[in-house]
Amino acid sequence: MTTAPTKPELLQDVVRHLDIKKVDVVPLVDMMADTAFSARDLARAGRIFDMMIRDPEAGVILTLAGSIVSAGQRQVIVDLLRANMVDAIVSTGANVVDQDFFEALGFRHYQGDKFASDAMLRELMIDRIYDTYIDEEQLRICDDTVLRIADGLAPGTYSSREFLREMGRYLAERDLGADSIVRTAFELDVPIFAPAFSDCSAGFGLVAHQVRNPEAHVAIDSVKDFRELTDVKVHQGTTGIFMIGGGVPKNFVQDIVVSAEFLGFEAEMHKYAVQLTVADERDGALSGSTLKEASSWGKVDLALEQMVFGEATVTLPLVAGYAWHRRGWEGRAPRRYARLWDGEAPTARLPTETLLGASS
Repeated sequence: MTTAPTKPELLQDVVRHLDIKKVDVVPLVDMMADTAFSARDLARAGRIFDMMIRDPEAGVILTLAGSIVSAGQRQVIVDLLRANMVDAIVSTGANVVDQDFFEALGFRHYQGDKFASDAMLRELMIDRIYDTYIDEEQLRICDDTVLRIADGLAPGTYSSREFLREMGRYLAERDLGADSIVRTAFELDVPIFAPAFSDCSAGFGLVAHQVRNPEAHVAIDSVKDFRELTDVKVHQGTTGIFMIGGGVPKNFVQDIVVSAEFLGFEAEMHKYAVQLTVADERDGALSGSTLKEASSWGKVDLALEQMVFGEATVTLPLVAGYAWHRRGWEGRAPRRYARLWDGEAPTARLPTETLLGASS
């Protein structure tokens, strides 16, 4: 008779984060440029990412969807931040809360088995993300930490960017998570937006906070997220987007061009655009919509765009590693967008003639 594994036995093999600094992939990716199919697409994506970093007029916005941090990619993102290759992040809540902030509190993701009994895992309070495991009891500590951060803030409406900045401050003040995306972004004045913020562990903590404080509590305003992202576009002008996956982050970052135009600003389409995805465009779904399709909406310029159809844990280290080792980021001026809202935000100064003028 086979004995069922115990929880400690299942949570042994820690997921270790890739370090793009250790391996120079430039020669490999350059060779891929002389081949065909997805390899050539990937090489062109690497070169476009390098170009947007080298453009002194451009701001770089990174989007994160899917389970990136749990799959060992956190250090890749942190290295991009520390090399000043990313100026703003738009993410799912899961990546920055359930996964990054969770690890910053001292917890880990573990290598698991996609064929394991999910009923057994449920009994042991182990959550499965494909072939990785996370301890549900530890995740609830993460939820409770979000609750305590909310309890410590003045009641009112916040953007997810404002709340995530407070989460970064929480880590920095306690010297937790030195290699956390949330903490590193806080320290470098890189704003993080999670427009669907409640769709993650933050949601559980915020629900509990509001139930405990029905008359005066913290609330997250996704419209404020959209406006603040529009501020970034209006302020910078020229922008490049590096999109991992699709979903809400992809749509929000593409829509800021239309939002700025609607307000009457002269907003150029995103000059550079790279998307790493496995989504299929044939069903008409948003995550599978190509960058060329986005151009029909006035969101993305077609001259320097590249789709790469491949799973992100394979394609991200190659594209990011290529641009990192090309070292176009050396000497690049930090944008520090998190400081934009210390004074009057750009969209507070509407042009004289706006698309809204007829009704205002």
